[in-house]
Amino acid sequence: MDHKTTAGLSQACYGFAIEGTYKDCVPYGNGHINDTYLLTYQQDDTDVPYILQHMNKTIFTDPEALMENIIGVTSFLKKKIAAAGGNPRRETLDFVFTSNGNPYFIDGFGEYWRAYHYIDQVYALDQVKKTEDFYQSALSFGRFQQMLADFPADTLHETIPNFHNTAVRFGAFEKAVAEDVCHRVASVREEIQFVKTRFDVACALCDLQSQGRLPLRVTHNDTKSNNVLIDEATGKGLCVIDLDTVMPGLSVNDFGDSIRFGASTAAEDETDLSKVSCSMELYEAYVRGFLEGCDGRLTDDEIAALPLGAKVMTYECGMRFLTDYLSGDTYFKIHRPEHNLDRARTQFKLVADMESKWSQMQAIVQNYIHK
Repeated sequence: MDHKTTAGLSQACYGFAIEGTYKDCVPYGNGHINDTYLLTYQQDDTDVPYILQHMNKTIFTDPEALMENIIGVTSFLKKKIAAAGGNPRRETLDFVFTSNGNPYFIDGFGEYWRAYHYIDQVYALDQVKKTEDFYQSALSFGRFQQMLADFPADTLHETIPNFHNTAVRFGAFEKAVAEDVCHRVASVREEIQFVKTRFDVACALCDLQSQGRLPLRVTHNDTKSNNVLIDEATGKGLCVIDLDTVMPGLSVNDFGDSIRFGASTAAEDETDLSKVSCSMELYEAYVRGFLEGCDGRLTDDEIAALPLGAKVMTYECGMRFLTDYLSGDTYFKIHRPEHNLDRARTQFKLVADMESKWSQMQAIVQNYIHK
C-alpha cells in the first residue's frame, strides 16, 4: 500500500460520525473493484464492526451520483422492509454518514470513502454448492425486483453509461482487437472469432427493449450469488449487497448474470474447461426462486426472455473479460497474468453449453410462466 492510500485510509477511519473509540481496521473480502476493510469501533466496552470501502473513481467516475442512487434505493427498501415486519438494519445495507450529513467521506487526496454497518452471522456464496442456497439467492434478487417495482427507475443516475448495452460492449471489444495494445490478439484468435460470430446475441435484448417489450426497471446489475448474504441461523437469503451498479436496466439482465455465475459447475476463473457447464438443476431452482420473489411483477415478455438474458449476460461478461485482457487488464483485478483470459474462456464455454441446452432452458421457463 502506497503512502497516499495509507494516509487516506487513516483519515477515513475517523471520517464518519461513528460513536465510540476507533480500535482497528484490516483488509476484508475479495472484491474486484473497490478496496474493502473491516473497521472496528469500541462502544460501551463492545467491539462494533463496520465495513469501510475506498470507492474506485477510475471505474465509478461520479461517486456522489453513485451514492445518491444507493441511498435512494436503500432508503426506499428500508421502508418496504419495515412495513413487512422485517429488520431494515439487516435486510439492506445501512450506511453511516459523516458529521456533515454526507454518505461519503473525501480524504485529503480527493478520494471517496463510505461506511456501513457490518451484518453478522451471515455467509455469501462464492460458488454455489447447494441447490437450496441458489434458490435462496434467486428469491432474494426476485424480492429486490418486487420491492423496487414501483421505484421510478428513470430517476436514477446511469453511473456507468451503457453498462449492460451489449451492442456497445461489442464495439469496445472490436476497438480493443483493432488496437491490440498488448500484442495479444494473435494468441486469442479463437476466442475473438467466438465473439464475432455471435453479434446477433449482442443486439438481442437491446432490440427487445427498443420494441417496448422489456420495461425499464431498477436493476442491481451484478447479481452474482455472492452478492446475497445468507442467514446462518435459517439458511434463508437475507440481504442483497454490493449496490454500486444499481441503475435503470432490464430485469432479464439481473436474472442472466445470476445464471452465468451461479449455475456454472465451475469457478468463474476455472482453467479446466471440461469442468464448466450450465447446471439445469441449478437453473431451474433459480427460475423458480426468482419468479417467486418477483411475485407477479414481471411481464410475460420478461419471463419469456429469461433464457435469453442468461445467454446474453454470459456472452457479454466473457466479451468484457476478453476486452480487458486485450487492453492490458485495466478494469478487473487479476491475480495471475492470464486471469482475465481464463475468465473469458469459462464464459464462452458456458455460452456454448447453453446453446446445446437451449430447448430445455426455454421449456423450464415456460413451466413457470403462468404459475
